[in-house]
Amino acid sequence: MKNKHSVRVYKSEENLAREEQLAYKIAVIAGDTVDVTPEVTEMVINRIIDNASVAIASLNRAPIVAARAQALAHSPSTGGKGAKIFGIGERVSPEWAAWANGVAVRELDYHDTFLAADYSHPGDNIPPILAVAQHVGASGKDLIRGITTGYEIQVNLVKAICLHKHKIDHVAHLGPSAAAGIGTLLGLDVETIFQSVGQALHTTTATRQSRKGEISTWKAHAPAFAGKMAVEAVDRSMRGQTSPVPIYEGEDGVIAWMLDGPDASYEVPLPEAGEPKRAIMDTYTKEHSAEYQAQAWIDLARKLHKEHPEATDPANIKSVLIKTSHHTHYVIGSGANDPQKYSPTASRETLDHSIPYIFTVALQDGSWHHVDSYAPERAGRPDTVELWLKVTTEEDLEWTRRYHSLDIAEKAFGGSVEITLTDGTVITDEIAVADAHPLGARPFARQQYINKFRTLAAGLVEEAEIERFLAAVERLPELDAGKLDQLNITAAPGVIDLNAAPKGLF
Repeated sequence: MKNKHSVRVYKSEENLAREEQLAYKIAVIAGDTVDVTPEVTEMVINRIIDNASVAIASLNRAPIVAARAQALAHSPSTGGKGAKIFGIGERVSPEWAAWANGVAVRELDYHDTFLAADYSHPGDNIPPILAVAQHVGASGKDLIRGITTGYEIQVNLVKAICLHKHKIDHVAHLGPSAAAGIGTLLGLDVETIFQSVGQALHTTTATRQSRKGEISTWKAHAPAFAGKMAVEAVDRSMRGQTSPVPIYEGEDGVIAWMLDGPDASYEVPLPEAGEPKRAIMDTYTKEHSAEYQAQAWIDLARKLHKEHPEATDPANIKSVLIKTSHHTHYVIGSGANDPQKYSPTASRETLDHSIPYIFTVALQDGSWHHVDSYAPERAGRPDTVELWLKVTTEEDLEWTRRYHSLDIAEKAFGGSVEITLTDGTVITDEIAVADAHPLGARPFARQQYINKFRTLAAGLVEEAEIERFLAAVERLPELDAGKLDQLNITAAPGVIDLNAAPKGLF
C-alpha cells in the first residue's frame, strides 16, 4: 500500500526539513534493502531482453554511430574496470557506456513505456545502471535491485507530476530515477543518494522542443544524456559534493519556476518502508516501432485492413476521423498543429510521432515494420499521401478520462475511428489497448520478448551469440559479482564498421 507524499513549494524562511523533501524520500526508498519479488525479477529480465532487441536493431543508425564514436574516446576510469559498449564489447568509462548504450536503446522508440500524468520510457534506466554495475563488478542480484528502484521512482513520479504541460521534456523524471537506481545498486547511504537525486534532476531539465515540429536526432540522445548525468551526479555525491536544496520544493526550484508554480501541490505515491517495489509491473512494452500511443492504432489498422480492404484505397475514402485522448490528439495527432506530421519528406523521428501517417500505412499494408514502414519511398507513395491527408484526429473526453484513469482495468491508450467512404458508408471500430498490452488481445510474455529479440537480431548477431546472451540473461539472479559483462552482445563480423564513424572533437 503506497503512501502519498505531499509536495508543494516552500519559501526559504519556511526551512523545509530535509527528511520531508521529495528527493530525500526518494533516497530513502532507494536505500531500502527490501527483497525483490520473483515476478518483478522475471520482468526485469524481460526488459533487459527488450532493450537488447531494440539496441541491436539500431547499431548502424546515425545517432548510435556518433554516440559510440564519442564513447570510444573515453577509456575506463580508474574507479573500476569500465563498462562495455553494446554491439562491440569495448570497455569505456561507465558514464560514456551509459551514453552510447542509452542512445542505442532509445533510437527506434521501440522499448517499454509508462503513461500517466506524464510520459516515460522506464527502460531508459537500464543502460546507466547496467554500465555502473559492470564497472564496479556487481552481481546479477545487485543489478536487479538497482533496476527495480529505477522503475519504481520513475513510474511514481510520472503518476503524479506532469512535465509536458509546461513543455519540459520527460527525461526530467529519468535523471532522478537513474541516480536512485545506481544508489541502490551500489548500496550507498541515504544522504549520498539524496545529493545524487538532486544533482541529477538539476542537470536534466530541458524543453520539449526535442519532440516538437521537425524532430531531430536529439530525441534519441536526450534519455542517454539524462543517464550519463545520473552517473556523473552519483560520482560527485560519493566525493562529498552537494546539490541544490530543496530541489523540487524550493522557492526558486523546479516546481516553482518550471512546473505548476509557487502555489502548486502534488501527491506522489511512494512505497512504505519494507514494501516491495513493484512499479515495473505497471509498465508495458511495444510490439511495434512507434510512439506508444500509436501501438493500439497500428493493431486496429491491421484489423481493418483484413475486414475492410476497400478502406485502403484513397479513391474510396472521403475522410478518416480518429477520436482519442487529449494526449494522443495533441502530441501525435492533428491537434499538435505540426505540418511536418503530414509531410512525406519528414524525418523518421517525426513520422513515428504522426498518428495520421502511422494509421494510414498500417491500414494499407496490414502490418508494421521498424524500417520499411518509415522508408522515404514508403512515405512518399502517392496513394499513401492521398489517404494520409484525409486522416484527422480529435479529442474525445471519455477516451481522455480513460487515459488518465488510475484503474488499470479501464486505463486506455486507444480510441474510436470513423472511416467515411465516398458512397456514404461509415466504417466504425475502436480499440482500448494495444494487443501486446497486459490487458490486450495478445499480451507480451517471456516468449514474445525472446521472439522480438530474435527477429531484430537476425542477420546482425550470430546464432551462437544469440543463444549465449539469452542463457545468461535468463539466469541473471545467479550471475556472480563481476559476471555482468555477459549481458553485452557482440554483433556479427562485418556488421559494424568503426572506421565509418564521423569525426568530432574527442
